[in-house]
Amino acid sequence: MDTINYLIDGFTVALSWYNILFALLGVIIGTLVGVLPGIGPMSGVALLIPVTATLTSGMPLESAATSSIILLAGVYYGAMYGGSTTSILLNTPGESSSVVTTLDGYQMAQQGRAGSALAIAAIGSFIAGIVALIGLILLAEPLSKLAIDFSPADYFSLMVLGLAAVSGLAGKSITKALIMTCAGLFLGTIGIDVVTGVARFTYNQSVLYSGIEFLTVAVGLFALGEVFKTILEKDYKQEEISKINRIIPTKEEMKDSAAPIARGSILGFLLGVLPGAGATLSSFFAYSLEKKVNKKRDKLGKGYIAGVAAPESANNAASGGAMIPLLTLGIPGSGTTAILMGALIMYNVQPGPLLFEEKPNVVWGLIASMFIGNVMLLILNLPLVKVFAKIIDTPKKYLLPIIIAISIFGVYAVQYTTFDLILLLVCGILGYLLSKNDFPVAPLVLALILGPIMESNMRRALTISNGDYSVFIKEPFSLAFLIIALLWIFIPLLLKMRGKNVVISDEG
Repeated sequence: MDTINYLIDGFTVALSWYNILFALLGVIIGTLVGVLPGIGPMSGVALLIPVTATLTSGMPLESAATSSIILLAGVYYGAMYGGSTTSILLNTPGESSSVVTTLDGYQMAQQGRAGSALAIAAIGSFIAGIVALIGLILLAEPLSKLAIDFSPADYFSLMVLGLAAVSGLAGKSITKALIMTCAGLFLGTIGIDVVTGVARFTYNQSVLYSGIEFLTVAVGLFALGEVFKTILEKDYKQEEISKINRIIPTKEEMKDSAAPIARGSILGFLLGVLPGAGATLSSFFAYSLEKKVNKKRDKLGKGYIAGVAAPESANNAASGGAMIPLLTLGIPGSGTTAILMGALIMYNVQPGPLLFEEKPNVVWGLIASMFIGNVMLLILNLPLVKVFAKIIDTPKKYLLPIIIAISIFGVYAVQYTTFDLILLLVCGILGYLLSKNDFPVAPLVLALILGPIMESNMRRALTISNGDYSVFIKEPFSLAFLIIALLWIFIPLLLKMRGKNVVISDEG
């Protein structure tokens, strides 16, 4: 009964006029972020953190945190909706989780069925969002109660697992992902040590005493990095968009997509809960599952509606599932949830098991707003499909200056230092160079956020054990997390090596 009461209180918070406005603003911006190729949910959320800080500046801290996270979460799952639009109309994924949608979505557009594909993507995304919310409501409270019993050693190992999961599945090279994780952990050590009061890696520069601000790094690496990539690689071309005729799907299309939506929603949610799995992996798995179990699997890849319904449902369910480890354990499972966690910490709201006890209005207000936001997205996406399709035509010469302006004014409005503007520019250049050389930036941002919390828990664990490092393997939960972390890193490596061996033997 407590959960129902908390949920009712959450709806009271979410249905206040300003939070409805924030949710609406979030889902509209999120859809635009998904529709415009190259921006992506990580860049969109990072870019809007300083904007939300400005919009909520006169509000009490807890109310400001609630409204901000409602808007940013709206951008996150709104981008999952919007990403399908470019995949279907242009054969260009708006973000990585919509890559699989291009296989059948673009074929449907070529056959004059773009409207049906977009409508099913919207309906599937809505149903998946509701499934994920039900799972979040059912699992969040029990998980947070379990996590309250975790020791500092358990927390340290859990965060190692979170970093290993994202590193193990980020980018083409695990080595490069681990390098970026270590770089993020190093950046997290810069500043005054809270235990000893000693300045670390500050070189007597007072601007470094408070550490490296995650907001500046995130906006630079993601948003400005994409801007530099577009400018330096002269990527200004505009693609020809497929025409949208009939928007309402046929009865046969609705029937063919019902089971894939259900399978994709459940699979996406379960994979979303796992740190590091994320929406991209969920969409690939959902499509693979359809290839195995769908009665009309021979049609997949030729413009079959199930090829749109399953991956689009999966990636939206995964975005809801990813909220569970973030809110209950304080472990972001992806780059976007890492940025959301950083935004909460900015407002003195620490994600983790105590969040449900200490800040129930924030967490239940967010959960309730996700239901409201999903309803808004369904209402917006079906009738406004043609409008969002027109937005794809926005020339990049107008879009890029807007992103640069929001980045610079947004960071300066929050930080008020010239140093942060210089750091923003440096991170933008680094973001471009890193992505050009296949170094994933998400592990760096995640490590920058988790690093100080990991260090704090490691010190607490060693203090309790009188400096005995074996505490990390003596605690059963801690040992289990460390074993899973090792497996998460080494299993993909073993599979990769095995795959290479298979290729060599075939050629021989």
